[in-house]
Amino acid sequence: MKRKVINPTRVPIEEKESYRWLENLRQSTALLGEPERCVHIGDRESDIYELFCEAHELGNFLVRTCVDRLAGDGEHTIADEMAETKIRGFHCVELRDSKGCPDEAFLAIWYRRITVLPPLYKQRRYPELRLTVIHAQETTAPAGRPPTSGS
Repeated sequence: MKRKVINPTRVPIEEKESYRWLENLRQSTALLGEPERCVHIGDRESDIYELFCEAHELGNFLVRTCVDRLAGDGEHTIADEMAETKIRGFHCVELRDSKGCPDEAFLAIWYRRITVLPPLYKQRRYPELRLTVIHAQETTAPAGRPPTSGS
């Protein structure tokens, strides 16, 4: 007997573990009472379009993404638009390597205002969003650890 395979992107957000990101966003803004004073920060697990929509309405948010979403006219992605963007600056970050020794990462920084589109199957329920995308990438390959990068 074949098992029915469920596409996880089609499961309603309320049934996913990542729904807790939306709950936390709602609870924190309710507790503070001034949503414009909140900056919501999430790791790659929080890279969900529903969170983007709600956080966009409430104030500021920063998410380390893992999905290269459709952008602009829908014929290309965020990565395509960022590839056309010039480096806007550099930043040095202090960190520790896998052995706990201090190290530094020299990051190139790009940012750009981009129209981000909801996933195809969610386009009837969610709007496109005009967001500022920030991309950081280490400029030189470090010895003994993977390069630091993120969007």
